[in-house]
Amino acid sequence: MSRKWADDWTRGFGLLRRDPATIERIAVLVERLVQRGVWPDPESVYRVLAAADRLTRAAMWLVVHMTYARRVDLSGAPLPEEAFKDDPEGHTGGSLNMVPAFVGYLTANVLSGATRSWVMGQGHCVAAIEAVNVLTGDVSDVERTRYPRTEAGLSQLVSDFYGYQIRPDGRPAAPLGSHLGPTTAGAVAEGGYLGFAELQYVHMPLRGESLVAFLSDGAFEEQRGSDWAPRWWRAEDCGLATPVMILNGRRIEERSEIEQEGGATWLECHLSMSGFDPMVIDGHDPAAFAWAILEAEERVKRFTADPERRYPAPLPYVIARAVKGFGFPGAGTNRAHNLPLEGNPRQDAIARDTFNAASASLFVPKRELAAAIDVLRTHDVQHRPLESRHAAATRNPPALCAPPPAWTEVAASPMDALDAWVVGLVDANPGLRPRVGNPDELRSNHMGRTLDRLKHRVNRPEPGAAEAIDGAVITALNEEAVCGAALGNKGGLNLIISYEAFAVKMLGALRQEIVFARRQKEVGVPPQWISIPLIATSHTWENSKNEQSHQDPTLVEALLGEMSDTARVLFPIDANSAVAGLAEVYRTRGEIACLVVPKRPLPALLAGPIAMEFATRGWGHLAGDPAEADVQIVAVGAYQAIEALEACNRLQARGHRACVTAVLEPGRLRAPRDSLEAAATLGEAALNSAFPPDLPRVLVTHTRPEPMQGLLRRIDPGRDRMLSLGYIGRGGTLDVFGMLFANRCTWGHIVDAAAKVMKAPLSDLLDPCEATAVAGKTNPRALQASLG
Repeated sequence: MSRKWADDWTRGFGLLRRDPATIERIAVLVERLVQRGVWPDPESVYRVLAAADRLTRAAMWLVVHMTYARRVDLSGAPLPEEAFKDDPEGHTGGSLNMVPAFVGYLTANVLSGATRSWVMGQGHCVAAIEAVNVLTGDVSDVERTRYPRTEAGLSQLVSDFYGYQIRPDGRPAAPLGSHLGPTTAGAVAEGGYLGFAELQYVHMPLRGESLVAFLSDGAFEEQRGSDWAPRWWRAEDCGLATPVMILNGRRIEERSEIEQEGGATWLECHLSMSGFDPMVIDGHDPAAFAWAILEAEERVKRFTADPERRYPAPLPYVIARAVKGFGFPGAGTNRAHNLPLEGNPRQDAIARDTFNAASASLFVPKRELAAAIDVLRTHDVQHRPLESRHAAATRNPPALCAPPPAWTEVAASPMDALDAWVVGLVDANPGLRPRVGNPDELRSNHMGRTLDRLKHRVNRPEPGAAEAIDGAVITALNEEAVCGAALGNKGGLNLIISYEAFAVKMLGALRQEIVFARRQKEVGVPPQWISIPLIATSHTWENSKNEQSHQDPTLVEALLGEMSDTARVLFPIDANSAVAGLAEVYRTRGEIACLVVPKRPLPALLAGPIAMEFATRGWGHLAGDPAEADVQIVAVGAYQAIEALEACNRLQARGHRACVTAVLEPGRLRAPRDSLEAAATLGEAALNSAFPPDLPRVLVTHTRPEPMQGLLRRIDPGRDRMLSLGYIGRGGTLDVFGMLFANRCTWGHIVDAAAKVMKAPLSDLLDPCEATAVAGKTNPRALQASLG
């Protein structure tokens, strides 16, 4: 066999030079592929590697045009002044480094005949992914017609990048954004908040699947929970997951912490101590990435085949050493992060000449590039999906089989009820891999049966403890890490449980999921993974025994600011409505929902079928009829509903007709902000029937009163006709009554507010000792005692 292709590839391709270690590794890989019959001869493999070189250079050429140019010239001619952007923009250095990594991933798929999933944590490097996708033609439907591989199509691409065009409806006019988006073929996350891909990737592939996670050394400093990936990986229920760090040594303004500590050598030691099996490669060469991906999987397969294997598994971790911005002027400097040239080519002749010279060194002629892409386009002959259709990007688990709830007619803990129902749900769906994200104290949060059924995942189970090597409860005192286990498991069944105050730490991760899923809906490709609930327990009012650090409704207030058709917040008021609410969440797809659930026994306020109606509709009347009432008390939250009913009893006893309406899902009543949200909210006629426009109201809410009153402005008849009560930042080591009193949310305070909006004398509604207690002048326990 002629060694022409091997020799040509070994010599390199322009600026793509061969590291001796890469040459040696590729030789071994080629021999293995031929021996196994995957490829007929070495020449065919080296042709693939040579094609990858050409695609890499062409994509790098396109990336720098995306930053600086308004158009491209497929003849390779220098661009004139008017062809450049007035205000160039782009995370150019990171994108240039990502091109060989992503082409290496494509090459590994070609060489192995299997399409892997991928995720990229550094979403600002979107130019690399879009450039490769557009050149290969593997693009989303909306991009296919806009960005064909023609001079006009590529010019449209570079013009759209940071083009800032806007449609009349306020949405971006171009499908291409500054980060990965739903129109980026194959993207499963925006990657806008660094660090979260690191926490999720090991939980993403199902057994039998493979995934490559592209990570940045800067993000390594963001979320250290990624060090724990070997703790969670199991051959029995996990697919192959290969992390690939682009180690270019620089953040935005300075060297990364890894670089300051000692670079790749330090990182290898650190990863080894965390249970990884690190391997260092040349981060400029797509062949090195392809070898590393295939070699990493070989190592994991050897571990899996060992019947004596012991966990944690030594997961391979690819360290791709690179110069930031390699292949273009400014490489290795702080400038490489954004605009690597020292001037703007539109205004600076020297910068323009520098761009054109560097661009010429990257240029690949049309015919040569087309031939290379043909070599890499093997999907049909290998009977595998396009990379845009990888497993993680097309999640659509079967419909859940939901067990019938065990309704209660007596006082019960809502968390106990959820616990029993979740165990039944897991048992009824054995084909769905369960993951429970748990920062701590699952049993304390009344999820003991779930814990006993699923168990903490550990490497060395403690005798007598609810622990197992194959446990499905991912526990660590790191809220971001454990919620990542559920958010990454989109092919399975998920649940997150946390104290309400500490779940605020999860907000960034949750919002990233919410925003990406919402944008998928907007472009007509709604996600099909089973919706993921977060149960916020030990909540603001019930965590009264602890200090004010444990009393915080910030999470739900923030989530209520997101679009209510994708980010849902539910406030069940008893055990039955808690189960009904969770069942309602699991019925949907592509949504993130937070349920604020008490764990102490509460009265059964709703019969089972009524609870289902409340959960489906989002609200319901607990007492009275608003059409006949003098005042309507609107309760958001379990303890708020109880106090509202007590207030209603007092008002009725003193001759005033009152209605109590529990709002389980406030987002259903908001003023919709677009057509998607309008489909999830209550229409005007139904709203006015349930909340008559001129009826005086008192709102008592689990949250701070101001954000909830703003959310429910559609039912606000005016400043003198509706008063709002809620958490006002008062707390400490108290009991539940103490929390309610400190924040002026007891039944007595509700009656006081009702008197004001009805313009009725308070003396007709409260006894003197009660009135002085409400006024803060005498013993607060007068209000508690009067209730027996």
